[in-house]
Amino acid sequence: MNNSDNSVFDDLRNGEAITSTHPGRAELRKSAYETIQLLLQMNSSADPLTIIKFLGQITGQKIDETVAVFPPLYINYGRHLSIGKNVFINFDCTFLTLGGIVIEDNVLIGPKVSLLSEGHPLAPTERSALVPGKIHIKKNAWIGANAIILPGVTIGENAVVAAGAVVSKNVDDNTVVAGIPAKFVKQI
Repeated sequence: MNNSDNSVFDDLRNGEAITSTHPGRAELRKSAYETIQLLLQMNSSADPLTIIKFLGQITGQKIDETVAVFPPLYINYGRHLSIGKNVFINFDCTFLTLGGIVIEDNVLIGPKVSLLSEGHPLAPTERSALVPGKIHIKKNAWIGANAIILPGVTIGENAVVAAGAVVSKNVDDNTVVAGIPAKFVKQI
């Protein structure tokens, strides 16, 4: 049950499902449109420092100058997104961040990768609820092109997610996973 002292964003960060009757539900859409406004400016830039500046405004954090983003990048709410140093994010990625996404140092993210830290229940009568699940990508991980990381997943240190994989379970350190759903391929 949500604490009336918390915002809808605090409730999501705390792992609570947000139903259609949550008193702060309207804030989700309002915030998304504010983020889209900043993304439009960021995604129209080819200057690395301008991109980093807008990404910092979106996340509410200082983004290290070693971070490189090739726009476009799509984010619905940046305040639950944390990006380490020397991170590379390739073209056309989508980050749904309401459940929280942590990207540690030296992570490589290929083009068209989707990091989805939120979803919905299967039951049609409950499907309008938003269910968060934090994503954590540890140091030196490499997420291949067009991979999808689902809510609640941790990608281990030095792990590789093959292109096109759909990751629904945690990935151990120093391993390669591939396929739909992603399965262990080999130890690194």
